[in-house]
Amino acid sequence: MGEKKVVNALIVGGKATAGPPLGPALGPYGVNVLVIVNKINETTKDYSGMRVPVKITVDLDTKEFDLEVGVPTTAALVVKEAGIQKGSGTPNKDFVGNLSFQQVIDIAKAKKEQSYSKDLKSLIREVVGTCISMGVSVEERDPREIQKEISEGKWDKALEG
Repeated sequence: MGEKKVVNALIVGGKATAGPPLGPALGPYGVNVLVIVNKINETTKDYSGMRVPVKITVDLDTKEFDLEVGVPTTAALVVKEAGIQKGSGTPNKDFVGNLSFQQVIDIAKAKKEQSYSKDLKSLIREVVGTCISMGVSVEERDPREIQKEISEGKWDKALEG
């Protein structure tokens, strides 16, 4: 087992290149940067257009590498699910997109590994909170109403599924 070096980078899903930040960071280790870039692009293609954290661990002796791909930010996942370009400039007045409650659950599950929330309900409240700040409605309603209903237990049935 040789010495290992770790390179952390934030790349756009499916669009990594041998240029910065990866090329200059990996080049000195004598690895085939293109092989690593292709593997990153293959692994992150589902996150197209989103900034994705990646961690590359290189074994300096064997030149082998391990790749860990993180999950994009909650905001990036909301943008993708809602099919919008970006959040609202005036989120309290203008809604720029809408998510179903099921989409909110899916985003919460995708973020599970990175969250400090103790349960799915807390995670869902986090995602709805992001919707509030981005001007994205949930179930065609103001996300603050949904947030209140989650606290009151009105969505508990949907969470059991």
